[in-house]
Amino acid sequence: MSATTCARAVTSALVELGVRHVVLSPGSRSAPLAFAWETLARQGKIELHVRIDERSAAYLALGLAKATRTVVPIVTTSGTAVGNLLPAVMEAAHGGVPIMVLSTDRPVSVLHTGANQVTHQAGIFDRFVRASAQVSGAEGGVAGWVYQVGRLVAGALGVRSADPGPVHLNLALDEPLTPSDDVWPEIRPTVVAPREPAPRVPLKCRHDRTPEAHEPRTVVLVGDCSPEVGARARAVADAAGLPLLSEPSGNARRAPAIRGYRLLLATELGERIERVLLFGHPTLSRPVSRLLARQDVEVIAVTTGARWIDPGCAVSGVVDDIAPAPGDPAWLAAWQDADRALTPALEAELDTLNGVAIAAAVWASASRDESALVIGSSHPIRDLDVAPVLSGAPAAYANRGLAGIDGTIATATGIALATGPTTLLLGDLTFLHDAGSLLIGPLERRPDLRIVVANDDGGSIFHILEQGAAEHAAAFERIFGTPTGARMGALAAGYGWTHRDIASLADLREALAEPVRGTEIIEVRIARDDRRAQVARLARAGEAAVRGQRLAQSGANGTARHQGPDTREWT
Repeated sequence: MSATTCARAVTSALVELGVRHVVLSPGSRSAPLAFAWETLARQGKIELHVRIDERSAAYLALGLAKATRTVVPIVTTSGTAVGNLLPAVMEAAHGGVPIMVLSTDRPVSVLHTGANQVTHQAGIFDRFVRASAQVSGAEGGVAGWVYQVGRLVAGALGVRSADPGPVHLNLALDEPLTPSDDVWPEIRPTVVAPREPAPRVPLKCRHDRTPEAHEPRTVVLVGDCSPEVGARARAVADAAGLPLLSEPSGNARRAPAIRGYRLLLATELGERIERVLLFGHPTLSRPVSRLLARQDVEVIAVTTGARWIDPGCAVSGVVDDIAPAPGDPAWLAAWQDADRALTPALEAELDTLNGVAIAAAVWASASRDESALVIGSSHPIRDLDVAPVLSGAPAAYANRGLAGIDGTIATATGIALATGPTTLLLGDLTFLHDAGSLLIGPLERRPDLRIVVANDDGGSIFHILEQGAAEHAAAFERIFGTPTGARMGALAAGYGWTHRDIASLADLREALAEPVRGTEIIEVRIARDDRRAQVARLARAGEAAVRGQRLAQSGANGTARHQGPDTREWT
């Protein structure tokens, strides 16, 4: 046996099991895998993406896997190269994304010797991987190597566990590391069929109701999820006539979703919710978190996976699918009326060049052709959460598994390479944190990717949190605001991206109206000192919208409820 034979067996098995994209960070110990993947790429069996930075490469694999829902291997050499993959592996673990780490290692016999680049790689990702294995090119054989590959692919896709996520195969390879005369081995990987779903059982609700009791006041709440899950959530809300509350990366934020739901949840209208049908992973706002922690609200998680989201420890039922009884038309109308009453206040925020206006312009642009939109964490995704709800919407992606800012450019690059023209909206700190991912070598396929940077020179999210209160002003700017003064135009030029400085909303809309072609950075400079005041304005607008609707109904009939086909219940 040899390192070449082991590498060829592993790579051939992965191709047979559906791998079509592979990300490689070059190194010496990984040379057998690199040569094997390069051969398979020349044969047209896979597309190989080469990146020099392992952290960037891992997030590129994450983006490719998010968009394709297939296993995407990331190949590294030994030592710290493997450690650089941990952030992406953590995000994949919490986001259920099927990446495979293919790390290469020195022979086991040199552990603890102080030999070059030798450390403990097997098990390095611990509980963050769904499955792991270690094989050696010096022992075992093709059948054993291929078996481990098949087991890990099944684990990454969750075909038996209903729990997809990252996996790790560590290959101990001895010299020679360059190709030998060995023939490509014959392989027969195990094909693992998906497990049949369990028989449906009636959902037992937390609160027993008599036949005469009213159907609970229900909302459909959609957090970060795939376009397919978002479409199902929309269909459920549509069929039952229920208010649809969707985060931007929930892929359900299109008409007739409630635009200002986040603000309305903090009002008495939100307090009247009795049941939540929960899709995806909602983590974006505190009003949502408070709703999901209420003990007087019945929360039903809808998921076909083995895991479900329950941040408030209040979920009373978990189901594969749901078809609720039709809701009270007055309940839906109350949300729609309050949303319409709130709209003027939201629209007023779009009159000046600020984060909300930038987000709305980007959302409208991506919605026109329903292309892919990637959204950075921190403020941009929250700004999108109050953008206008349109008839169309882009396929939206975000790293909400752990909601970190790292690797965002690399993730968007992977999604663009997998799906086509893509827009990325992010803040300046998120951009600078992953600036190394702008490096795409001249031998690599470049994506059609437009990056829109809302540059407020620092961490604006902290302005709206407790740290941004007036009593912390003396320390705030240095330890939370963190201005950088970075020159993004120079940075873009160094990496071979085009760059535009935008100074007005009109110029931004004009730039966004152009097709996404090549690699482009649009930088929009804005202030952040109004962020806290803006949040307060919007909160007051939500309260006023609900209060105004209630008073209007009271004035119409001298009471908080009136009879007729358009009944509203506020008491």
